[in-house]
Parts: sequence; structure tokens; C-alpha cells
Amino acid sequence: MKITDIRATTVTVPLEAPLRHANGCHWGRFVRTVIEVETDEGLVGLGEMGGGGESAEAVFRAMKSYLVGHDPARLEEMRFLIANPTASLYNNRTQVLAALEFACLDLLGQKWGVPVYDILGGRLQDRVPFASYLFFRYPNPRTGAGEVRTADQLVALARELKERHGFTSHKLKGGVFHPDYELECYRALAAEIGKGGDSFRFDPNGVWSTERAIRFGQQIEDIRNDYLEDPVYGMNGMRRVREKVRMPLATNTVVVNFEQLAANVLDTAVDVILLDTTFWGGIRPCVKAAGVCETFQLGVAVHSSGELGIQLATMLHLGACIPNLSFAADAHYHHLTDDIIEGGPFKYAGGSIRVPDGPGLGVRLDRDKLAEYAEAYKRLGGYPYDQDPLRPGWTPTIPNNRWADPEDSRTPTAAGF
Repeated sequence: MKITDIRATTVTVPLEAPLRHANGCHWGRFVRTVIEVETDEGLVGLGEMGGGGESAEAVFRAMKSYLVGHDPARLEEMRFLIANPTASLYNNRTQVLAALEFACLDLLGQKWGVPVYDILGGRLQDRVPFASYLFFRYPNPRTGAGEVRTADQLVALARELKERHGFTSHKLKGGVFHPDYELECYRALAAEIGKGGDSFRFDPNGVWSTERAIRFGQQIEDIRNDYLEDPVYGMNGMRRVREKVRMPLATNTVVVNFEQLAANVLDTAVDVILLDTTFWGGIRPCVKAAGVCETFQLGVAVHSSGELGIQLATMLHLGACIPNLSFAADAHYHHLTDDIIEGGPFKYAGGSIRVPDGPGLGVRLDRDKLAEYAEAYKRLGGYPYDQDPLRPGWTPTIPNNRWADPEDSRTPTAAGF
């Protein structure tokens, strides 16, 4: 089997409401690039990458000169062919490699008639648990619904998601408002939703000072926390917080490759590594990293970088085959209103999603949805992930001291949504 073509299509899919985070906002939709790798046997493998547009599509067109005629089973050679570690100092193709690895694994599964998890060593569980992943949100600019700005709104959303999807672990994305205000919200969430033994996690995206992170962490030690995620940016800051706070620390920002993982093993700053199938360059590197974590007794969870159904499938196959998945996975997925895969979005039940058991990744494209959301991207274009639609000229610092105002109840305009 040989690769004969690579196609890339950028889409934008709506969210229920704009998601606010420490560095800006998802402006009411996700932008993703869908990859199709075709072979001489007529099989098509699927991949997905965050962001997109002409630049991303051009990168994948350029990959044809590297990969047309290549056997998709030769994944290790492909890794060095397009993401050689020294060459990547200049071209940084890790996420490109990930999308192509997804597609090649999908092809091999289709060719051999097995799910990807069987290629990776076999399934250990047939469902992967997920956390609720809560955000402060602007109101939907068209309907006015979906706002999360106050503690009451946060609790109401968590309760709704718990009732609808069965979540028993709840993550709050912070770093938007002053930490004292977010502390009140987090404590209210734990008090109202945690009565049945649910667990919680908090993530301010690394924008606090070390001292502020220690103070915040010490004030939530009585909550049943899974972990405190990225309270500061940098290994040494994480190490200082870990010395002073009695709960596990987690990261998806300061341990995202094997060199950083080795440094963390030698002088531990982080207890739980959040593996992202895109950030690490594919599913296989995540399985390898999970093995290192298993050896050194580090916790593992699955990170979300804003997935549609193709990447969610990669997260499910990863979660199915690693023995040390210590925590519920993250997913932005339930904030989406639609998807580009056949059969519509994956369904939650009991706070988990069933691992697809069809050949390859077990998902196929809905061509009508792909065309609809590709046209939406052409009409709307991208959006600045690292900007806030109602805070023109604002940019966060690290550590940050420029917080949003929780009394500001404005709604963004519909332009660009």
C-alpha cells in the first residue's frame, strides 16, 4: 500500500457559546483542518489538526513531495522524514506529523480490518471517562444564552452537564478573572456539585505568579481535587508550588516532549502528565510517554486541544490502551453544537464515551457536514485565539495582573461567529 494523495480542508464548527480562557477566547467556534490521506488501494485515512486556513493547507500540500509513494506502515521513517528533531528547529512540524500519523494508523486499521487500539497493543477498557470541562463563557451573540460569569451560572452549567452526560469529575478553566473571584467560584462549584463525592480540578493556564499559585492552592486543599493544573508557567515555578501545596500538580504546557519528561523524572515538578495526541506528535508517542510515566509512577490523563470527532477518536483509542490512565480525560467536545463525522457527534453516557470498534479510527467523514463547515470557514475566516473580542488592545502577561471584570455583562457582536 502506497500513499498517492494528501488533501486538507479547513472547517469551522460552532460552539454553544464563546469560551473564555487566560490568553483570550474561542470566539464561538473552533477552526480545525481535516486531513485525508489516500492510497493506491482506494483507502482514505483521516487526520485532524487545530487551526487552519491557507497556510495549514499549504503545509499539507507540501507534504506530498515527502510522502507520495511512501508506505503508511513505515511510521517511524515518516517521523524522521517530516519531523527530524534538528530540522524541526526550523519547521516545527510536530502537529503536522500528528495529523498524518492519525491518518496512517486509520489506513492500517482499515487495511488489516482492526481498530487502531489493536495496533497499539489492544484495548484495556471499552469506555473512556471524561471530565465536564467548564469554562467562563460569553453569551451566545445570536441567542443571548450560555453565559457563565458568576458562581451561580457556573454551578448551573455544571449541574446541567452532570445530568445530561453523567460527569463525576469537573474541571474549571480559570485565569480569566482575578484569582480571588475564581476561588469563590471554584469553592461554590465544589460545595454544590461535590456532595455526591465528585472530584474537581482547576486550570489557570499558567498565568499566576508562584506566590499567588501557592496561596490559591493552599486555600483549596480541603476540596477533593484531582489535581491543580498549570498554576504557573515553567518547571521551576511548578516545582516551588509542588513543595508548598498538598495536591498533585498537572501540566500540558511544560512537559510536552520526551526531553521535558526526562527532566521531570530526574527532578520532579509535575505529578500528572496530560498527554495530547496533537502536541506530542501522534498517538504512538503518547503511548510511549505513558510507558515512561508508568515506570516512574507518574499519573497520566488525556488532554484536549479543541477536538472534532476525528481527534476525539484518537483520544479514545489512546485512553483505551494505556494501563495508567489515572484520571478522567478532558474534552471541549460537549461545547460543540455539531461535528463533521457520520452519525453526528459521539454520545456521552455515564460520563464516558465508548471507544469506536470499527476498522482504523472507526469514524468516517460526513461529506455534507464537511462541505457546510468548510464553506463557513471560507465565509468567516479564522479568529485570534489569543485575543478577547470585548477587550481590544488587551494582552495577558505571565504572571498576569490584567484580569477581566466579572461585573462586565456585555455580549459580543455576532460578527465573525
